[in-house]
Amino acid sequence: METGRRRSALSYIPGYANNAVLQLIIASGVIYVLLSLIWAVITLVYNGDLNFNMYFIPNLALPNTFAAFSGHWWTLLVYGWMQYPHGFWEMLSNMLWLYCFGSVVQMLVGHRQVIPMYFYCVVMGGVFYLMATLLPGELGKSPAFILGPRAGLMGMAAAAVTLTPQYRLYLTETFSLPLIGVAAVFTFLMIIGSGFYLPVIIMLIGGGLMGFAYIKLLKAGYRPGDWMYQLTHKIASTVTPDEDALRIKNAGKRNEILNKMYEPRNGISQKRIDDILDKINQKGYNSLSSEEKETLLRAGKEQ
Repeated sequence: METGRRRSALSYIPGYANNAVLQLIIASGVIYVLLSLIWAVITLVYNGDLNFNMYFIPNLALPNTFAAFSGHWWTLLVYGWMQYPHGFWEMLSNMLWLYCFGSVVQMLVGHRQVIPMYFYCVVMGGVFYLMATLLPGELGKSPAFILGPRAGLMGMAAAAVTLTPQYRLYLTETFSLPLIGVAAVFTFLMIIGSGFYLPVIIMLIGGGLMGFAYIKLLKAGYRPGDWMYQLTHKIASTVTPDEDALRIKNAGKRNEILNKMYEPRNGISQKRIDDILDKINQKGYNSLSSEEKETLLRAGKEQ
């Protein structure tokens, strides 16, 4: 008798809030669309994309020399989130690979580790690439600019294999593919796509090593990505009203108003007058003492 069903990365899709892989894919798609719109507008206005390549790309992509990088240090943080506007099919294939490996990682270590690990892999791949451009002669030769998430994807593949090398991707109930075989095909395609430029291959190695190291740190009990969520929570708390503080503040205002309502006037408080009026309603005017009648008379003269 069958006691359970095989599960794969494709068999369970968590909601958006708990699906960091989906968040990465949507963010990448939005950035791609925005960059494509900018490219299209500039191409139409200037009758070509020369201005786009001259002014936008150098501020988004990693350059092919370390000297050029020194004036564009921020590209190390953004290059992995951008893709060339005219590379739709490349972008689509990259997102499929991200979903394939990222879903396995997310399923095994949780969604809070996916985005930090992807970020670390992109940055480490960029560092390896820049160091490789310092190699002498043809060894350090590279394309003019580097854009795209290849280092992050390689890190995600390495992380998935490190977590579960025996894992199988079940595309149907009876047909499955070994994860390590899928990762091998992916790595081969990435190397082919690198144009066999050594700095680009070294970038892939850097991303893969970071994915491997991140999983090892997690297994050792470290949480290298927690600072990102702490930072975003701190930023969110500065722009989001504190409900408890608001409740205390409103309660303070309410008490202040009530205190003013019952503030004594010439020795007669509003509460004292209310008590006398309540007594009249219940027992009649004749039930009042001489002092209460005098108090009520004084209060009436103050009005």
